[in-house]
Amino acid sequence: MKDETMERSAIQERKAKLTPVAIQLLKRLYLRKDSEGNPIETPEELFRRVAENVASAEQLYGGEQEVRRMEEEFYAAMSALEFLPNSPALMNAGRELQQLSACFVLPVEDSVQSIFETMKHTALIHQSGGGTGFSFSRLRPKNDLVRSSGGRSSGPISFIRVFDQATEAINQGGFRRGANMAVLRVDHPDVMEFISSKEDGTSLTNFNISVGITDAFMEAVEKDEPCELINPRTQAVVKRLPAREILDAIAQMAWHSGEPGVLFLDKINAKNPTPSLGVIEGTNPCGEQPLLPYESCVLGSINLSRVVMDGRIDSHHLKELIWLGVRFLDDVLDVNRYILPEIERASLGNRKIGLGVMGFADTLILLGIRYGSPECLDLIEELMSFFAREATQASAALAEKRGVFPNFPYSIYGRHGMPRVRNATRTTVAPTGSLSLVAGCSSGIEPLYALAYERLFRNGDDLVPMVHPLFQQVAQERGFWSEALMDRLIRGESLQAMEGIPGDVKSLFVTAYDVHYEWHVRVQAFFERYTDSAVSKTINFPRDSSVEDVRQAILLASRLGCLGITVYRDQSRLQQPLRTSLKVG
Repeated sequence: MKDETMERSAIQERKAKLTPVAIQLLKRLYLRKDSEGNPIETPEELFRRVAENVASAEQLYGGEQEVRRMEEEFYAAMSALEFLPNSPALMNAGRELQQLSACFVLPVEDSVQSIFETMKHTALIHQSGGGTGFSFSRLRPKNDLVRSSGGRSSGPISFIRVFDQATEAINQGGFRRGANMAVLRVDHPDVMEFISSKEDGTSLTNFNISVGITDAFMEAVEKDEPCELINPRTQAVVKRLPAREILDAIAQMAWHSGEPGVLFLDKINAKNPTPSLGVIEGTNPCGEQPLLPYESCVLGSINLSRVVMDGRIDSHHLKELIWLGVRFLDDVLDVNRYILPEIERASLGNRKIGLGVMGFADTLILLGIRYGSPECLDLIEELMSFFAREATQASAALAEKRGVFPNFPYSIYGRHGMPRVRNATRTTVAPTGSLSLVAGCSSGIEPLYALAYERLFRNGDDLVPMVHPLFQQVAQERGFWSEALMDRLIRGESLQAMEGIPGDVKSLFVTAYDVHYEWHVRVQAFFERYTDSAVSKTINFPRDSSVEDVRQAILLASRLGCLGITVYRDQSRLQQPLRTSLKVG
C-alpha cells in the first residue's frame, strides 16, 4: 500500500498543466459528453479512462498486478503530456465505439460493386473517427469501354467525387469530419485530370490527393523522355506524354493550391516489411502510414520537449517513454474493436504500430539549435537512430513474451535473420495537429508556424490569438517583449526583418517560412532514414516562391530518398487553419 501511495504521489508531481487552448480542444473533441453535448468527464478522467482500457490487454500476458502497474504508467505518461496516442484512442477507448485506430487503407477494385462496398466501409470508419486512404489506380480511365452495359466509364475522378460527397454527409461520430487520401499512379491515363482536380479550391474538400510516382518516371524526367500512360484494364499503352510535362503540371498545381502531393511508390515498397503479402499502393490521409489493403495502424507520439533536461536530451527517460509507447500501442491492438473482419485479420496479422515524436521545434529551441542547420541534422541523426533502435528492441522484448506478429514468416525479418519483433513496423512521424495542442508543444517535426498567430479551430469560426511561450519568455527576459510586438507578428511581419531584436534570438526563433525549402526537405529525409513507415511533413514556401522552387523541391525529395512530399505556399488556399493575419486570399 505504501509503494502504491508513493507511486501516485510521483504521478501527481509529473502532471503537466494544460493550457487554455488544450482544455478548449479537449472539451470540443475528446471528453465524454451528455446528450446535450456538455462534457461529463475531466481531462484527468479521460487519461484514466484510456489508461485503464488499454492496460486491460495486459491480462492476456500477465496477472492483475501487471494490469494495474501498466495502467499507472500509461496514465502517468499521458497526464504528464509526455506521450499521447492518436485521436481515436483518446476519443473511443473505454467507450461504446472502442475503435482506436487512426489510419486505414481500403482497396478500390475496378467494379461498381467493389467501389460502393468500399464506400460503405469508409462510412463506418469515418463514423468511428478514423481516416481512410485509397488508390484509384486500378479503375479504368474515363471513356473506356464498359462491356457489361456497352457504355463508357466515367473514370476514377468521378468516383473520387462520389466518395467526397459521401464523406461530406458523415460527421465522424460527432467528433470530427472525415479525412481521405486519394492516390493515382503517374502512368494512369487520367493523371492530368487528377492533378488539376482541386484547382478551384472548392472541390474534393474532404480529400488530400497525391500522385503515385515511380522510379521509372523520375528517370524519364531526368532524361527528358516520355511517360507511357497505361490502361489498367487492358495494360495497353494509350498515350505518351513528356515526363517533364507531367512533373511541371504537378509543380504548378501544388504551387497554386498545395496539392497534389507526391508519393514515391517504389521507395515506399522498398521499405514494405511484408512484400510477399502485397504491394503498398496507398497511405493514410496525411501520408505518414503506407499500408496494404485493409490494414489499419495505431499511432502515438512522444513529446520531445518534455525530455529536455538542463540543456540536453535525457536519453534514459526517452528510452523509458519509447518502451512504454511501444507497449501501449501493442496493447491497443488487442483491445481495439475492428470494424471489419478483413481489417482485423490484416491489422493483427502484421501488428503495425507507429510511435513518433512531436515538439521537435521546441526541443531545438531548448537546446539552442537553429531549425534547418547542420547541427539540426546532426541532432536528428543521433536522436532518431536511438529512437529506432530502442523501438525495435522494445518490440523484440515484447516478442519474447508475447510472440512475433503472425505474418512474421512471410516478412523481411523472417527471411533475412533480422530481429524477431512483435510489430512489423514500429515508428512513424505523424503531424500531431490536435495532439500537439493538447500537449502544449510544436507539431510533429515541423518548425514553428509562427511566433504569434491566430488559430482557426475546426468546427468553429473563432480566431484564437496564440504566442509561442518560449519566445515570450525569452523576449521578456531580454527586455523586448510588448503587446505591440505580438500584434506585429500576428499581422504577418517577420521577426527576421525587425530592428531591435538580438541576432541570436532571430537565429533561434525561425518560423516555417524563414526556413528554405531545401532545409525542409533535408529535415524530412533525415527523419525518414530512421522511420519504419513514413513521415508527415509540410514543405513550406513563402507566398512569393516560384513554381520552379516547388519543382526543385520535388526533385530534391526524390534524390534524398523521401517517400513522399507535400508542399504548401503561404495563403495559396482559400482557408487555412493557421493564420498570421486576418487577410487570407
